[in-house]
Amino acid sequence: MDRKAIINQLNEILKHEWTGVAQYSQASFIIEGVWRQVYADHFLGDAKESFKHAQLVGEKIVALGGVPVATRNEIKQSRDLKEVLEFSLAFEAKAVEMYNQALDLAEGDRALVIFLEDILKEEQDGVDEYTKLLRDTPASGAAATSDSKAS
Repeated sequence: MDRKAIINQLNEILKHEWTGVAQYSQASFIIEGVWRQVYADHFLGDAKESFKHAQLVGEKIVALGGVPVATRNEIKQSRDLKEVLEFSLAFEAKAVEMYNQALDLAEGDRALVIFLEDILKEEQDGVDEYTKLLRDTPASGAAATSDSKAS
């Protein structure tokens, strides 16, 4: 196992998880209308899951001798429920891809493989959930998409 390569990949994952904390939190703040009661808590729960993953990954980076990043990627936001669900599906699918890449790099370190597989399962559950939520979800038709880099 190439320790430097796995630390670099874990740092990319960590940036992605920090993005999830911000993106899902923002979605929970701005969702309005009849679906607010359902989705505000749902998105807040996903923000908490991203934070949990960030904690785990950050601790693993340190255990491997690295320094965890404290940055994130751009967040995607919208007031349109369907768009937010689509952003969420794309976010979860990207996480699955990133954890799979880390698994390839972790080959030979059984404990690290299990660690990554446990998180990967949760990310795949997120893909499955957003796939089901997007079936027959009406667009709220509110504001257009606004990609933003918040501080």
